[in-house]
Amino acid sequence: MTVLDNPDMEVDVLIIGAGGCGLSAAIAAHDDGANVAIVEKRDQPGGNTALSTGSIPGAGSRFQKAANIVDSPEVLIADLERIAGRHELSDVSDKLSRISAELCEWLVDSVPARMSLITDYCHVGHTVPRLHAPASRRGQDLMDDLLAGVEKRDIPLAVGNPVQSLITSAQGEVIGAVIGGKGVETTRIKAGKVILACNGFAANRDLVKEFCPEIAGAEYFGALGSQGEAVQWGRELGAGLANMGAYQGYAAVAYPHGSLLSWTTLEKGGILVNSRGERFGNEDIGYSGYARMVLGQQTEVFAIFDDRIKAIADKEEEFRELVNLGGIKSADNIEALAALFKLPAESLAQTLHAYNEAAQGKQTDSFGRSKFALAPLQSNLWICRVTPGLFHTQGGLAIDTRGRVLKKDGTPIPNLYAGGGAAGGISGQTGAMGYASGNGLLTAIGLGYISGKDATQVLKDSAQLKGHQS
Repeated sequence: MTVLDNPDMEVDVLIIGAGGCGLSAAIAAHDDGANVAIVEKRDQPGGNTALSTGSIPGAGSRFQKAANIVDSPEVLIADLERIAGRHELSDVSDKLSRISAELCEWLVDSVPARMSLITDYCHVGHTVPRLHAPASRRGQDLMDDLLAGVEKRDIPLAVGNPVQSLITSAQGEVIGAVIGGKGVETTRIKAGKVILACNGFAANRDLVKEFCPEIAGAEYFGALGSQGEAVQWGRELGAGLANMGAYQGYAAVAYPHGSLLSWTTLEKGGILVNSRGERFGNEDIGYSGYARMVLGQQTEVFAIFDDRIKAIADKEEEFRELVNLGGIKSADNIEALAALFKLPAESLAQTLHAYNEAAQGKQTDSFGRSKFALAPLQSNLWICRVTPGLFHTQGGLAIDTRGRVLKKDGTPIPNLYAGGGAAGGISGQTGAMGYASGNGLLTAIGLGYISGKDATQVLKDSAQLKGHQS
């Protein structure tokens, strides 16, 4: 669509998607003076942010300094590169690392969001404690704070209003969007800048098979709106794509409950076994990279840990709920533990013996695990049946360090930005091994913050900013 005469509405910045990325972009743009509106196709905001643990890395934040934790953006850059390698958006990864502390402090000070530094342990991919999260470790609490920030600023948010298409000028500039659908009156919104803050494509089976075939057989546990519209719109505009083969998996979704079994249970020394009572890999790989290995077992899989580990995981609200629902069961000896899920007791005993010997340094772990934390495992033992899941894709539209969407030749598509699942991620070029804890929200919240501020500044510089409406 190339003509936009007599629009139904006009704003400085139109944001498509009301997850963490979209709400952060809206607040950042508004606070810098822009007239902003948000549209969301689902009946309620949230996206994958609401389903996450709400954790965001902030390297060198004042909260780390108060806890006497020495960190810096350079250390975070090195950590991310160590596990993800250099990839198609390494410059974006470096940029996000450099503003990560500023981002976490902005969330607390300006939104404001109720977040604090997690100091209990280092998370997957990180060499120092640097994740900042709600006390509950629930992304919904972060979403609630972002929504309160949007409401406090009187930023319009229209749910149940899907975007049908982007509107472009004859010169190829994005100048707005058409909103409409079943039961929704068609509305044409003109915008100085458009930010795509919608989710990725993990709920689109065809796109997952095309770009992430190794995890295509896993159940999807993320936000239902992740249908890949941003990829479709970008392709129509000649946009480049980046890191399309990367994704975030989760190796231990409690079955049949569907909630996450806290990876704390594995990081602190727990193990995963198949229905033969055997381990099948190095749990140190992390919850994302290990999902493919759990899927490959083609049998039931179980997490096993002990009382001491459970006591640490009990600090997390979702874990306590899973315990209360009976999703985790205990026994005071291996035979009784095996009987809970009809596992072969002798095989399970041999597995636990070999693992505990390795944890005590008496032999080398046959799968190369080197971090045992609280292991060897002791009675009481706990067990939870788990299944692997796909949570979100980590590939999307190619962007620059300002969040601008790029054409295949590397030049920006005028007026179009992307963040969160709509944009390429920072977890490597393919697979799930490059995912570090917090990568998803660092790109979502971080790119929302960056793009909202940049879009507003460009409008100011070109004297096109209309500003807040009275």
